[in-house]
Amino acid sequence: MLTSRFLIPSAFVLIAGCAHQGTDMKTEAPATAEVTMPQAPVAGVVPYTIVSPQGDRIDPYYWLRDDTRSKPEVLDYLKAENDYSAKMLAHTQGAKDALFKEIVGRIQQDDSSVPYLKQGWWLYTRFEQGKEYPIHARKRGTLEAPEEVLLDANLLGAGKGFYQIGSWQPSPDGQQLVYAEDTSGRRQFELRFKNLQTGQMWPETIANVEAGTVWANDSRTVLYVEKNPQTLLGFRVRKHVLGTDPVADALVYEEKDSTFYLGIGKSRSDRFLWIGLSSTVSTEWRYADANDPTLSFKTVLPRERDHEYQVQDHADEFYILTNWNARNFRIMRAPIAKAGDRANWVEWVAHRDDALLQSMTVLRDYVAINERSGGLPKIRVKAIADGHTELLSFDEPAYSAFTGANPEFATGTLRIIYTSPQTPTSTYDIDLATGARTLLKRETVLGGFDRDNYVTEFRFATARDGAQVPVTLLYRKGLKRDGTAALYQYGYGSYGASMSPAFSDRVLSLVDRGMVYALAHIRGGEEMGRHWYESGRQLQKKNTFTDFIDVTDFLVREGYAAKDRVVAQGGSAGGLLMGAVANMAPDRYHAIVADVPFVDVVTTMLDESIPLTTNEFDEWGNPKQKAFYDYMLSYSPYDNVTAQNYPAMLVTTGLHDSQVQYFEPAKWVAKLRATKTGDAPLLLKTNMEAGHGGKSGRFRRLEEIAEAYAFFLDQLGIPVEAAAGDGFESGNEQPATGDGFEAKHAQ
Repeated sequence: MLTSRFLIPSAFVLIAGCAHQGTDMKTEAPATAEVTMPQAPVAGVVPYTIVSPQGDRIDPYYWLRDDTRSKPEVLDYLKAENDYSAKMLAHTQGAKDALFKEIVGRIQQDDSSVPYLKQGWWLYTRFEQGKEYPIHARKRGTLEAPEEVLLDANLLGAGKGFYQIGSWQPSPDGQQLVYAEDTSGRRQFELRFKNLQTGQMWPETIANVEAGTVWANDSRTVLYVEKNPQTLLGFRVRKHVLGTDPVADALVYEEKDSTFYLGIGKSRSDRFLWIGLSSTVSTEWRYADANDPTLSFKTVLPRERDHEYQVQDHADEFYILTNWNARNFRIMRAPIAKAGDRANWVEWVAHRDDALLQSMTVLRDYVAINERSGGLPKIRVKAIADGHTELLSFDEPAYSAFTGANPEFATGTLRIIYTSPQTPTSTYDIDLATGARTLLKRETVLGGFDRDNYVTEFRFATARDGAQVPVTLLYRKGLKRDGTAALYQYGYGSYGASMSPAFSDRVLSLVDRGMVYALAHIRGGEEMGRHWYESGRQLQKKNTFTDFIDVTDFLVREGYAAKDRVVAQGGSAGGLLMGAVANMAPDRYHAIVADVPFVDVVTTMLDESIPLTTNEFDEWGNPKQKAFYDYMLSYSPYDNVTAQNYPAMLVTTGLHDSQVQYFEPAKWVAKLRATKTGDAPLLLKTNMEAGHGGKSGRFRRLEEIAEAYAFFLDQLGIPVEAAAGDGFESGNEQPATGDGFEAKHAQ
């Protein structure tokens, strides 16, 4: 707590130091006129002591933290920053509008996902022309049946500053619906229940829960995960019976260890309900008979540090994807009744040094395995009866192939998703007996997109320690590698989350203007196997940052870009990446966009009241231990701001962000503005109605992307005129389908 309140008069916020736009910023004023630049807000300094076992630090901007998000002095400062950013970006409004129109113009607005069959119903999501939000619907038995709209998010979200349906689940008998909605962007979902026979809502609602839910087989009982109201960590599983008061909801399970995430799911066979518990280096699965009214959960295998596993059922066996004595994971089989003793585990898919096994889809006759090999996501299929194994092949140099929605167990068809930087997201059904592929849908890209106008490359850059870092490249055909082009480089590199080569209709707005797009597969992800992650976390975290810089140097050296025409972007932990490279190599980047950046590493990790802190110790380290404290302090962007010239920077955050609290980027910008030299613009934009993912709605989110691109193009001096071509990306978003708790991190 602050020892004294620090009230900032509005005038103090709005005046102080003058910011300059730099040579690339445009103005309509005559050359002979004196231009009055907007005045940058300057945050007041209030020394606050951050106490730690390793020594105390003084934080001059800690007062910007307001957990209530209501203090006038904090809100006034954020609004002043927004006003300043608006003035500094006013001259780019035309470019932003043109880019937004161009990006939206590539989208087939009245689009629909590929329906999938579950319990006799075809389920799908569709959009209508000009509308922000999805419509979730179904058809009974056949796709020619009449449509039944389950939820129209356009109606539910009308008049709300933020609206998101986190999940929706029809009951097994198809007569009831549970869905989770978020109206703040803070991921504190509220459960609602709908009678699909009458169309009426059940009277009860349940607040402050995770999005995921699961039905028991009685179609009356729903499991959900209650959140801690302060840390926002899901820590209790409760069961709710339709028509009863949620106050009386029975406690099914409570997790006492705050370093674990908790999730729930249902087996593809509909036989079991799952409780999945996951930390950075350990997992535990519990299961209950979905027909058992008591829902008594048993443990598959108790948690052990450095042991991670996933489990799915098949007849009387569990299939277990495990890293037990297998760094890149292997698959074991064990009788369900004896799975708790590893002496009963039998290896079914062996460990490989050259391939990371990431997840599996167990069907009646086959198991589909999502693996990463050669830096790319691929699919391997193995027959249960005879063990015949086949790797699905594709002919592009960089691509992503992974299993899609496969909710049915007793099927001989596997649904997969394929995409590449040149190929829009494509959904296939594969006949597993014959291997025949049926293309169900390829995302439509309007605006004259032609994949043959582009070139994709998959290169390896040599890092300073000799590691070979993959990088996916996309550029227009005919580009000359003469060292004159501009480069847009993106990266993440944390939590083992890999950046996959994929189609993006947004980034074409840069590529079509002559820029090279580079996706850097840096350490901290798992693109090259488990070791790639382990060598980019905790006491090796700096490899993530130096890899990104080394990729930049490689691409400049190879003639893909001019050394003074490189821009970069990253978000969340990728925002940490942006903050680190801005401190370490500011001369390499002409402009940077850091979205919801995690930049105050040490202070956040010392405070276990902040959401997600305790879950992250095995990712970043616990600063209460000196070795971790010293190392984290050596790269934390906030703590390493120095008096040097920084790139032009646009920093974004959301007031209600539950993953990276808004005050981290706010403090970082305040310190940068007070410390940095040079006249490159430094802008902070806070979305006052959103959280970690930015604005809700498909078009409002695109406005933020268009603004970032307009910022980049303006800084590079690239005019926003009609581009040479258009095109790319789309997501195949599906509701939860009962595949269980397979996502290790919900970042």
